[in-house]
Amino acid sequence: MKGILLLLCFGALFFNNAKAQNNYDSLKTQVLALQMDVENIHLNLEKSKSKFQKGILVATLGYTVTIAGGLMLGRENDDLGQGLLVAGGVTGVIGTYMLVDAFKFLGRTRRVSTR
Repeated sequence: MKGILLLLCFGALFFNNAKAQNNYDSLKTQVLALQMDVENIHLNLEKSKSKFQKGILVATLGYTVTIAGGLMLGRENDDLGQGLLVAGGVTGVIGTYMLVDAFKFLGRTRRVSTR
């Protein structure tokens, strides 16, 4: 009888130890997956930041040229003013597109299969 009771106690200890190891492995896997997600978010934010800054620069330059062209209209440099209006408008639209395009990196996620 004592042998059976002793066997049951040791069996329960080994079973609990194996179960705790499974919980630890599962937790470790989840932490590693979260760490990969955070690294991916940092990478996408860095890409978005650089593209956003370039877009701001191009848009600001384009709209500044547009304003300069508008100020030249009706004066002796009317033809130059019209050209600057068109060139600045196109440059401003391209810069605005670059700004909007920078946000696409914020929604992206990298799908990694976890096994």
